[in-house]
Amino acid sequence: MAGDPITVVLVEDNDVFRESLELLLNTVPDMRVVAAVADGRRAVELCERLRPDVVLMDYRLADLDGVETTAAIRAACPTSAVVVLTAVAEREEIDALYEAGAVACLTKDRELDEIVGAVRGAAGRGAALR
Repeated sequence: MAGDPITVVLVEDNDVFRESLELLLNTVPDMRVVAAVADGRRAVELCERLRPDVVLMDYRLADLDGVETTAAIRAACPTSAVVVLTAVAEREEIDALYEAGAVACLTKDRELDEIVGAVRGAAGRGAALR
């Protein structure tokens, strides 16, 4: 793909999943993980500084939940799109994520291609999943 890579901030409190996803995403030619952190507050700080194209984050975090983190990221970095990954979420939680500004919400058991597609869609470089 021509142009600059899609910059991604990864937010996941499970170290093994975060490190694995970071490694996998960095193998995608048009993506670059610019930061990977375990909590929402740190993600907001990094977004303000790095201005990533996409924030790919877990719904359940220790400090702020996905809705709070999404809203804070969208307020601090309105040009950064938020894609949420979750193991399990109720319909009301998913609706709240979209209301807070998330552009996609996927379960963690999706194939890497689907996650990559959602990130590309969020960055305006492909179809987003919903």
